[in-house]
Amino acid sequence: MLSKIIKVFKIKDLRNKIFFVMALLAIFRIAAVIPVPGIDTARLKSFFEGNQFFGLLNIFSGGALDNMSIVMLGIGPYITALIIMQLLTVVFPKIKELYQESGEAGRQKFNQYTRLATIPLALLQGYGLLALLQNQNVIDKLSKFDLITNLIVVTAGTVFLMWLGELITEKKLGNGISLLIFAGIIAGTPTTLKQFYANFDPSLIPTVIVFIIASLFVIAGIVYMNESTRNIPVSYAKRIRGAKMYGGVSTYLPLKVNQAGVIPIIFAISILLFPEMLANIAKLSNTAWLSSASEAFLRFFQQGGWFYPTLYFTLVVLFTYFYTAITFDPKQISENVQKQGGFIPGIRPGKPTTEFLFKVMNRITLFGAVSLGLIAILPYIFRYFTGIATLTIGGTALLIVVSVVIDTIKQVQAQMVMHEYDKY
Repeated sequence: MLSKIIKVFKIKDLRNKIFFVMALLAIFRIAAVIPVPGIDTARLKSFFEGNQFFGLLNIFSGGALDNMSIVMLGIGPYITALIIMQLLTVVFPKIKELYQESGEAGRQKFNQYTRLATIPLALLQGYGLLALLQNQNVIDKLSKFDLITNLIVVTAGTVFLMWLGELITEKKLGNGISLLIFAGIIAGTPTTLKQFYANFDPSLIPTVIVFIIASLFVIAGIVYMNESTRNIPVSYAKRIRGAKMYGGVSTYLPLKVNQAGVIPIIFAISILLFPEMLANIAKLSNTAWLSSASEAFLRFFQQGGWFYPTLYFTLVVLFTYFYTAITFDPKQISENVQKQGGFIPGIRPGKPTTEFLFKVMNRITLFGAVSLGLIAILPYIFRYFTGIATLTIGGTALLIVVSVVIDTIKQVQAQMVMHEYDKY
């Protein structure tokens, strides 16, 4: 392991890329501790402690929400805009064509629309959050000028993080958005450990040991799921071009069990946040029936019963199938294999190949979707069997951390291989 790390830093281009990404993550963490004007951070921290809703929202801000920093919204509005745009691909064929069939230029246009949609969503989310905190007396009443100023600042913070994420992605050392979330989770680890040490109770030692063992098994399961593939054999017919013969070889088409990665969990959390945020705002209404209905909804939604984890699990499974359907097109893969003179043994080229790939992908996606769903609701399962409430986003955070590390290692290895090729 040490020799591989040394080898990575010996390659000048790769070393520069790693330092560049680390510098951008450091800039993000500096921005995450700069509060917006007129905020009492001490009062905020006492309000956020143990709040499930803001705990989920804080994961998208990379830990920047609990001190109301200039990047407190994180990349949440961007993720919401991405969800909306990808849902529109199902409704409008022209948007789907732009995303899937128009090549790199079409994808760039699609990404530009997503960026533009992020701005109004950031303004809306920022206004709702500030209004909620004002009505809860967590922050002082803001004047119109201060409110507009803070909205501009936090929206600019979201756009800034979106830009940082894209700069990181361009270096091909991992997905920029995922790395920002990863950095926020890791940055909060020392504080969590410090709190655990301060509140340590010797009677909980057996539970802690069980929790550590369970975490190791979960990490092993995440790695196994991320690395699992179903290899579809593909044979290529012999072709003669001029005096040379091509083809006549057999290879395989790897289909990942977890084709969607951590995106379904991020999407599911985004969807779950909306009804809670709207209900929290509606609860402050002067209309009696609306306020009481919102309170009843929040009690039902946030209580430690079966509804919330069941809904969470269902959304993760549905979004896994949805995102896999967007990113994996059996028809296009079938056509590409056929154009290269390939075929799956025992399956005719064309429509039968497309149907076969679709059937196989649906079956293996079921395992991936259920696994993702179980990891997402892991804290609820742990609480049910032990009676101890762990971090609400523990399973999600663990999945993001492990997946991002695996993805980054793979991309670093790919760049090392390319560097070796360049020598020759």
